[in-house]
Amino acid sequence: MSELRDLYQEVILEHSKKPKNYGELPSANHKAEGYNPLCGDHYTVFLDIKDGAIENLSFRGSGCAISKASASMMTQSLKGKTTEQAEALFTQFHDLVTGHGNPAEDMGKLAVFAGVSEFPLRVKCATLAWHTLRAAIRGDQEAISTE
Repeated sequence: MSELRDLYQEVILEHSKKPKNYGELPSANHKAEGYNPLCGDHYTVFLDIKDGAIENLSFRGSGCAISKASASMMTQSLKGKTTEQAEALFTQFHDLVTGHGNPAEDMGKLAVFAGVSEFPLRVKCATLAWHTLRAAIRGDQEAISTE
């Protein structure tokens, strides 16, 4: 179990320090904002969706290591997927971080977030970008809050 915790920490820190797909996406045709008032996390997710597929996505903003790493890994996992696949992965990820999922499921590197379920207050940090992504896909105009 300690090896898994070490991997968890290593991946989280890597993506927090050097997030992938960070910055505004000029070609975005969908976007949404999300806040976590408890932690102070604030992100905007940008999507370029064509014919039901996420051609490109990015995020910008600031937050704790878990929220930034989650956003970074989310963008890597969803590029090229359909919006239906994104919804399905959202559900899998949410189940995983709330302790209802199976990390053995094919979630790739996202499985490192299974450890978040041990820290209930951090679940909102890990899921903020995902809830914001969902709002962007649906075209919600109001900012998303984890409260």
